[in-house]
Amino acid sequence: MHKEELITLHQMLSNIKDYFESVNPDLKFTQYYSLKIIPSQIHKSKMEHKHAIFVLGNEIADAMKDVEFSASGRISARMKELAEKTLKEMEYYQ
Repeated sequence: MHKEELITLHQMLSNIKDYFESVNPDLKFTQYYSLKIIPSQIHKSKMEHKHAIFVLGNEIADAMKDVEFSASGRISARMKELAEKTLKEMEYYQ
C-alpha cells in the first residue's frame, strides 16, 4: 500500500474508534493513544501509520468482542500479531 492509502485506512479506523467511544465511554484505546500518532500527522512514516493501523485494529476487534461478534476474537489476535511484526520492522529499519 502507498502511504496515502495507509493514512486513509488509518482515518477510517480512527472514525470507527470514535464511534465506539461515543457508544461506550468506558472503552479505552490505551495502546493506540500511547503511540501518539493520528491520521492527520502526514509527516509520520509509512511504517508508523501501518503500526498504528494494526494496533487500532486490534483494539477495535477487542471492543467488538465485548458486543458479542463471534469472529472478532480471531481478528483481534491477528491484528496483535501484525502490530508486533510491524513494530519489529520499524525497529530494524531505524
